Amino acid sequence: MIKKKKKNRYTEVSALSQHIKMSANKARRVIDQIRGRSYEETLMILELMPYRACYPILKLVYSAAANAKHNMGFNETTLIISKAEVNEGTTVKKLKPRARGRGYPIKRSTCHITIILKDLAVERYLNDIAAERYGYTERYS
Repeated sequence: MIKKKKKNRYTEVSALSQHIKMSANKARRVIDQIRGRSYEETLMILELMPYRACYPILKLVYSAAANAKHNMGFNETTLIISKAEVNEGTTVKKLKPRARGRGYPIKRSTCHITIILKDLAVERYLNDIAAERYGYTERYS
């Protein structure tokens, strides 16, 4: 049994985009480049990469940052992408007419993209409070 790490609701904000008409592998190629980077660096990378998957991912990163700013009051300069994942969605199946009355199956794959942003400043502040309260000597980053 795999245990999921509980999301820290005080320092993390997420955004989810479903049913993007794109292969999951093509989106993963872009997501792997931005995982763990800062918000501003991610925007520069996504605007300059030549892949079609960059645009929906860029919109999702913008949305996650807007959630962080509006809902939690985070500063955009201290945000990093702590988790970014791409899962396969449903496959749209169609029949394309071919020669001699036959049908040729067309499969359009979709994917679901999740971006989780973490505010480092708030996390450091909460760790400092916990260190004072419980007497920790080492600081966590």
